[in-house]
Amino acid sequence: MINKPLVTRYEGNPILTKHDIPYAVETVHNAAATKFNDQYILLFRSHLRNGRSIIGIARSDDGYTFRADPEPFMEPSSEIGFAAHEEYGIEDPRICSIGDEYYITYSVYSRFGVRIGLAVTRDFESVERLSIVSQADMRNVVIFPQTFDGLYARLDRPHSEINPWCIWLSWSPDLIHWGNSVPVIQPLTYHWDEMKIGPGATPVKTASGWLNIFHGAFPTMDGAVYRLGVALHDLADPTKVLGVADDWILAPEDPWELTGYVHNVVFTCGAIAEDDGSLKIYWGGADTVMCVGTANIDDLVQLCLTSNRPPLS
Repeated sequence: MINKPLVTRYEGNPILTKHDIPYAVETVHNAAATKFNDQYILLFRSHLRNGRSIIGIARSDDGYTFRADPEPFMEPSSEIGFAAHEEYGIEDPRICSIGDEYYITYSVYSRFGVRIGLAVTRDFESVERLSIVSQADMRNVVIFPQTFDGLYARLDRPHSEINPWCIWLSWSPDLIHWGNSVPVIQPLTYHWDEMKIGPGATPVKTASGWLNIFHGAFPTMDGAVYRLGVALHDLADPTKVLGVADDWILAPEDPWELTGYVHNVVFTCGAIAEDDGSLKIYWGGADTVMCVGTANIDDLVQLCLTSNRPPLS
């Protein structure tokens, strides 16, 4: 095996820190990513000084140098139907582009637990909340950017003591009502992700299948270490997993990934496929800063197909 990194870190990391934000925040991390009108968009999570989270927005012409808007993009809602579920903060957005609409899934925290909110924007200037689309406790929902025989599909991660911390796939006729859920990927005992896994970036469509970049955590005497892995789902039926790479593709290495608000963490909520076959992967470092790196899509696909493990044990 050639000892080369699958993900090449950008030499200018971190690309966003709290010092780049024109309003008071303590962290900038776990950002959704997409392209809009030839610009790169990041919707990032920030902790306020009261400890609760909001979602900001930053824009870039090249995918590396970002400028944050002067105001947050989303803050906990005061609307009836949303306020009670967002009172403790909103976190970890993902963006799914379908047609001219950009759907945003995000975690909402309240005294009732953690659930998933769904919002939509068409211009990244205004945003409309649509619904709370899960029961408690649910996190890390990513929607596939197309329908399958008229149905939407999503990867999600419910909490369960019986089958803990697995990635599931659920179906919906309208993006609001979800069901027919099945587990598709489990953690593997004494592997890098044995503690828990969860969906990361919105799946990327390739000629060989849907590329799913997910996070996994491994327990150590010094707390959990969060790394990134990759899996490949069938193009026509994403409940079929063609391969889960046995190795991780990214682990905490740089100082801002090893030390921060939560140390030893790389955590992705967004990746952007480029026309040259590369993939820009955006990740939060130690729940404190934003970083970016590039990978070759074909390399990640081949890793899933040639160095894999069973998705379910």
